[in-house]
Amino acid sequence: MKLAEALSRRAALMDKVRQLKVRLDDCIKIQEGDTPIETPEEVIAELDKTLDSLRRLIYCINITNTRTEVDGRNITSLLAERDTLKLRVTTLADSLKHLTEREDRYNRSEIRYVRTVDAGEFRKLYDRCASQLRQLDLKIQSIGWMTDLIEEM
Repeated sequence: MKLAEALSRRAALMDKVRQLKVRLDDCIKIQEGDTPIETPEEVIAELDKTLDSLRRLIYCINITNTRTEVDGRNITSLLAERDTLKLRVTTLADSLKHLTEREDRYNRSEIRYVRTVDAGEFRKLYDRCASQLRQLDLKIQSIGWMTDLIEEM
């Protein structure tokens, strides 16, 4: 199995856990006089089985990310860079929105705000960072489709 397939399977298992929580909530508390469709014990057994599969898969993904190197860096390092770059892009995007918002003043006595940075240059900084993020994300995705999952326990 490729790493990208394992990541997709992980997402599916996490969705299943969320669905099992809903099912468990539906059967642990019911309206008086009703009969639950399934027993809490059945749902908990399925939850435990799903969580065990998820735990094993996460372990294999983490081992693969740690041991697989590309250009002298392991995938874990690339993921950490992507996560922090994503935070930088989000922060810059929010600040760019704040910088370019129109300030309406209804009379001369209202406070006037002035920009302390050039909006065009700030937008260029944001665009460069967003481009770096897209390139890094594509690199990580392509690695995922080329890398075999290390399956050991």
